[in-house]
Amino acid sequence: MSATSEAPAGFRNTAASPGPFALLAEAVRDVLSRRRLVRYLVEAEVKKRGANTILGNIWWVLDPLLLMLVYVLLVTIIARRPVPDYPLFIFATILPWKFFTSAVIDATSSVVSQQRLIRQIAFPKILLPVAATTAGVVGFAFGLIPLALIMLLYLDRLSPLILLIPVIAAVQYVFTLGVALLVAAGNVYVRDLGNLNGHLLRVWWYLSPGLYSLSQLEELSFFRENPILGTIAAANPFAVLFEAYRRVIYGTPDGPPMAPDWNSLGVLLVLSTIFLAVAAMFFKRLEPTFAKVL
Repeated sequence: MSATSEAPAGFRNTAASPGPFALLAEAVRDVLSRRRLVRYLVEAEVKKRGANTILGNIWWVLDPLLLMLVYVLLVTIIARRPVPDYPLFIFATILPWKFFTSAVIDATSSVVSQQRLIRQIAFPKILLPVAATTAGVVGFAFGLIPLALIMLLYLDRLSPLILLIPVIAAVQYVFTLGVALLVAAGNVYVRDLGNLNGHLLRVWWYLSPGLYSLSQLEELSFFRENPILGTIAAANPFAVLFEAYRRVIYGTPDGPPMAPDWNSLGVLLVLSTIFLAVAAMFFKRLEPTFAKVL
C-alpha cells in the first residue's frame, strides 16, 4: 500500500492540525476508499474467532443459548419471578448485547494487537476497529439461528415484525462503532482499559433492561417515589435498543409483538451518529501518534 496514504497524518506533525470536520472527512474517506481492505480484515477477524477451538464459529450459536439457560435458571427457578415465555424474553436482549460486548472487547485491542504491522506499513488505523465492529455483525447473524429455533417453541409470538431486527441492529451498529473507536484509541495510551472494559460492560448489562423490562422498574415503589431514576434508566441507549428488540421479537407478557417506538429509535440514531462523528474525530486526532506510543 502506498505510503502516500499516510500523508495527511505525517503532515499533521509539521503543520497546523486540521479542524474537526477535516478529520471527520478524512475518516470517512479512509473507510470508503479501502472497503476491500476492511472486508479482508473482517474475514480475518471471523476466522480468528473460530480458530483453535473444536467447534469453531458454532460457539456464536452456543454462547447466547448457554447464557440464556443460566438466566432462565436464575430468574425463573431460583429467584422465582416467572415471566411468560421467559426464554424468548431474555434471548431477545442477550443476542444484541453479545454483539455489542464482542465488538467492543475486540475493538479495544484491535490497534494494540497490530503494533508490528502499524510500525511497518502505512495505512489508516481506523480500519482496525471498524473491522472488529463489523465482524460483530457476523456473530449477530449467527445468533439469529438459535433465535429462529426458539421462535419455533413460541409460534404464537411469531409475526412479520421480526423482519425489523436488521433495522434496529443498524441503529445499534452506529452506536457500537462510536464506542469501538473510543476504546480502540484510548487503549493505546491506557492499557488498563482492556481489563476495565469487562467490568464496565458487566455493570452496564445489569443497569440495562435486559433481565427485566422498564415497565417492571416502574412498578417498584422506589422508582415511583423517585421518578428521576426512571428517566435516567430510559436514557440508557440499551434501554431503547432492548425495548425495541423485545417489542418485535417477544411483545409484552400479555400481548403479541408490536412495532418498536420509532421516535425513540430515531432520536437514538441521531445522537449515535453525532457520537460516532465525535469518536471518529477523536480517533483521527490521536492516530498520528500511535506508532510512537506503540
